Amino acid sequence: MCYVKLIHFVLGFALQYRIGQLYMISKHSHEQSDRGEGVEVVQNEPYEDPNHGNGQLTEKRVYLNRQVHKLPSWARAVVPKIFYVTEKAWNYYPYTITARRISCVKHTFLLLQCSFLPKFSIHIETKYEDNKGSNDSIFDKEAKDLEREVCFIDIASDEIPERYYKESEDPKYFKSQKTGRGQLKEGWRETHQPIMCSYKLVTVKFEVWGLQTRVEQFVHKVVRDILLIGHRQAFAWVDEWYGEYMTMDEVREFERATQEATNKKIGIFPPAISISNISMPSSTRSAPSSAPSTPLSTDAPDFLTVPKDRPRKKSAPETLTLPDPSK
Repeated sequence: MCYVKLIHFVLGFALQYRIGQLYMISKHSHEQSDRGEGVEVVQNEPYEDPNHGNGQLTEKRVYLNRQVHKLPSWARAVVPKIFYVTEKAWNYYPYTITARRISCVKHTFLLLQCSFLPKFSIHIETKYEDNKGSNDSIFDKEAKDLEREVCFIDIASDEIPERYYKESEDPKYFKSQKTGRGQLKEGWRETHQPIMCSYKLVTVKFEVWGLQTRVEQFVHKVVRDILLIGHRQAFAWVDEWYGEYMTMDEVREFERATQEATNKKIGIFPPAISISNISMPSSTRSAPSSAPSTPLSTDAPDFLTVPKDRPRKKSAPETLTLPDPSK
């Protein structure tokens, strides 16, 4: 059993959003990072896949040590006090694959695999199309047997947690000086040009009896809030990356410099054992047809297999575990 959602994010961009996506991810990661906590970039390099062509492979570690006490009591019972989320992403824009799993750290330099970790994974596939979110069957080829809950997210009207709200990043009030876009009002998706949709197929799997439904729903809410904040920021930061201001080479240089500064800001020392040396759980099924075909140093690991069980639909807990920008 797993919990799967197809999320539609309608955006006021065309497919040139590729530069905006890279800019937003780098800047957002730097802003949300602090000493001992945040996003450490481990790998970021060109990557070629026989099915999807040229792309970029990144590996990141999201350290959440100070967030453990903010978790619900049922979550604190199973999460180690010192841990991070390993994220691997294959970006073949306008198609991307992202996978996350939890690892725990004991002492400073030793990376261990906790007993419950193979039971947990997050798999996100993203496709971008120039439409208003009308393509509910966009992932039918990759996951035709996978039942899912479909939801639409409005970057202007859907709420984010109060402590992350900034009026300067609110699409209802922001007005771009370069493009004239902004101050999105009710019904903007029907009239705004240009328009595009970011479709995200999000699969959360936590195979622990007694906690599965609660954890999967909780994680879906966290993922939803993170993605909504990021898309709002990409819209509000458009004047920083749009048009002639930033080419692909320039955004890659910005990405490199920002990642280097973020790693120094976190102050994390590399562990004695790299993540690639830790054995991944085996699977009797192959990875989804959309997953990269080369191994992790080159290939997507087996734990990325998209489950085919029917999701349970219950309201998610209200607690959010994003890093607190005030600290």
